[in-house]
Amino acid sequence: MDYYLVTDSSLTRKGIFQDISQALDAGCSIVQYREKLKNTREMIEDAEKIKSIIDSRALFLVNDRIDIALAVDADGVHIGQDDMPYQFARKLLGANKIIGVTVHNSLEAFAAEQMGADYTGLSPIFSTTTKEDAGNACGVSMIREVREKIRIPIVVIGGITKENVAETIKAGADAAASISAVVSSGNVYGEVKDFIRIIRDAR
Repeated sequence: MDYYLVTDSSLTRKGIFQDISQALDAGCSIVQYREKLKNTREMIEDAEKIKSIIDSRALFLVNDRIDIALAVDADGVHIGQDDMPYQFARKLLGANKIIGVTVHNSLEAFAAEQMGADYTGLSPIFSTTTKEDAGNACGVSMIREVREKIRIPIVVIGGITKENVAETIKAGADAAASISAVVSSGNVYGEVKDFIRIIRDAR
């Protein structure tokens, strides 16, 4: 787990399917389908196509929508604090699917681990405009605080760039997601390649 791709159909330059293909070619090992603008039928069609593109080359997660994940037999879901509670998501998905949980501080991170989450998405580290309800930036110091409390992986998101990602890894993060800096670039392959190199060097 190095770079974590999150799709965004409103920011992409070349379309989410090409973004995913390029990210996979660059070595990305985890893809999250995040879609807020389409209806359920369209999302299922997207998810089916994404699964065929990934073809077991990476983990395939769906943001929020347990029904979409079940429909296409994705590897799991990522849920936020205001989405379906973890225990219900686990009941529906079963023991073998991956469930990641968005957290904003060490208390939420500890609770997520105790419930059985497979990883945490700590957000937002820096200020971001990609997600309107992201909340206030928690800073690199929160990564250290969370790392002291939990053993499961920490994926950092929110204002992550190639200039600041190394400090998040050195603070204890396992992987990083950067949406706008990558999918808006027009060169997803090059950006993901750079992120993976910087993350591995920082370790």
